Amino acid sequence: MDFVVIIPARYASQRLPGKPLLDIEGKPMVQRVYERATESRATEVIVATDDARVYDAVCSFGGNACMTSSTHTSGTDRLQEVAAIKGYGGDQIVVNVQGDEPLMPAEAIDQVAANLQRHVAQIATLSEAITEYDDFADPNVVKVVVGEDGYALYFSRAPIPWPRDAAAHRLPANCQKHLGIYAYRVAFLDDFVTWAPTEIEQTEKLEQLRALWHGVRIHTDESCAPIPPGVDTQSDLLRVIEAVRKSQH
Repeated sequence: MDFVVIIPARYASQRLPGKPLLDIEGKPMVQRVYERATESRATEVIVATDDARVYDAVCSFGGNACMTSSTHTSGTDRLQEVAAIKGYGGDQIVVNVQGDEPLMPAEAIDQVAANLQRHVAQIATLSEAITEYDDFADPNVVKVVVGEDGYALYFSRAPIPWPRDAAAHRLPANCQKHLGIYAYRVAFLDDFVTWAPTEIEQTEKLEQLRALWHGVRIHTDESCAPIPPGVDTQSDLLRVIEAVRKSQH
């Protein structure tokens, strides 16, 4: 299986400035993410950044980094620039592992790449079952509805599918949380960066809706391994530090 992992890592972050370089038990976060990615079957792992401090940090631990434009509005745009710099062909599979997910399991990276390789799709992604009503109702938890063929019908911050006749605070069957790991074909990335943001994308603040709007098929499968939440806040960082600390003992 031939695929590469690209890790977008911006230095600027409103809630956690310098997030890629925050220390996690003696290593910067970006190194923790990079090491997880190298445990997968990827033929190459690249950190895509717009900041020399992140670039230098990756080089200092022997990683592979690529400088990209500071004007990108999304990680997907950054991935496309790296693919263009590297000269990847249109069929090349690229897995996007977020730079703030230091606990990403290698099995999930391999799974999403293999799923894209096996299916007629331009994007593959993963989900997991929602087991708590609070998560179902939380707009920060993105939901996905999937057809019987394994392709996404819609993504939303709203609680979907909504049980019209169900009792209040009762979970519907088979509700799924979308997990933010993607595999793309480079030909899709080249198309995506030419498309203007769509109304549904801007309404939900979900970039994948731009792809659905243009008729792109998104294969979606339940993750084979639990994917812990990434780092968005200081409390998230402390949780990850504790998890890494426990894993080392």
